[in-house]
Amino acid sequence: MTLNIIERYLLRRMTSVFLAATISTLTIAWTVQVLNRINLVTDTGQSALDFLQLATLILPNVVPEVMPIAVAIGVAHALTTMNTDSELVVINAAGTSRVTLAKPVLVLAGAACIATFLVHNVVAPITRETVREMIAEARAGLISTLIQEGAFRRIDDNLFLQVGERRADGQLGSVFVADSRTKDVDLTYYAKTAVLGEKDGANFLAMRDGEIHRNRPGEPVSIIRFNSYVFDLAEFTPSTGKVNLWPKDRPLTYLLNPDPDDTYLKSMPGLFVAEIHSRLTTWLNPLVFGLIALSIAGNARSHREARLHPMISTIGTVLLVRWMSYFSFGKADETVVFAFALYVIPIAAIALTAWLFATSRTLELPAHQAERMQALADSWRNRAARLLPARLQAWLGIRGAAA
Repeated sequence: MTLNIIERYLLRRMTSVFLAATISTLTIAWTVQVLNRINLVTDTGQSALDFLQLATLILPNVVPEVMPIAVAIGVAHALTTMNTDSELVVINAAGTSRVTLAKPVLVLAGAACIATFLVHNVVAPITRETVREMIAEARAGLISTLIQEGAFRRIDDNLFLQVGERRADGQLGSVFVADSRTKDVDLTYYAKTAVLGEKDGANFLAMRDGEIHRNRPGEPVSIIRFNSYVFDLAEFTPSTGKVNLWPKDRPLTYLLNPDPDDTYLKSMPGLFVAEIHSRLTTWLNPLVFGLIALSIAGNARSHREARLHPMISTIGTVLLVRWMSYFSFGKADETVVFAFALYVIPIAAIALTAWLFATSRTLELPAHQAERMQALADSWRNRAARLLPARLQAWLGIRGAAA
């Protein structure tokens, strides 16, 4: 696609903001992951290098969520700034085709779509598997050290263990295990005694004289009493063993042609279906969000005409569309309608925003809702102006709302 001078200028401005938004957001996400995984260092004694490697490997999982929003921010910010500086007015007055504004957006969004698809379906599954292996290896010989008398310890996400006492003969007394790793199923294990064991490199917890409480939404709690029960801790085996991988940890090629003996395929086939639909549609988000920003900020308008700041309208609309997709994904494993909605939402959004831009219409909220949101934004801006020092206000570009 050949770009003229104006289109290259637009693309450069959009790309600079896009990169700044992507890098800053990924930095925040990386910091959050570091803080979230700090217990791995304190509990396992892993080196700082291993810890930083683990936190970095988690980043590709954030990219498919960050990149589309960064596209929307880049497009909306560039066009809003150009409108404020009357550059859009000059471009329109010169008789420039509206395609001139659309082409840079399509180039940026198209590149982001390709990157999102590759990261989501190729890079992220590889890093997720590596992360699970690293965590399993770090925790493989650590289960016994995690167990402390009276302490309620988190072994993994949604898996907790409490031991009432550690006896001199190596047995554990008054054992409690809470397992919520399976969707819509809460399992609670109680045992008078238990012992940790290992077989073929896999950890297990052999419990004696206890109960299992199974709780499902809308169903009464079922109670199963047992004389002996083995709780599998194979997921915390070393990397030489087999690490359990969820559908979200698998590449697209595996999801389309899974192993018939896959544990999760047998027990929760709906998760595979939902994950496939998500992988085939999520990569469209940069294009959807870019066109949303274009349809909101792509028309030259005076400040009096604008009911709500274009950036606020863009972010609000983008979050609404993303929430609709998230909701549909959460239900797609149970209902075919929601799986179908994962395709309808982006396609309908692309068609609607393209039509609005082509007909010089603006995507915006009704007047009363826009005025309410603008008043809320102004109140927060005024509050920040009162609380923050003047120098910091100038650096952040914060001004009080016009009287």
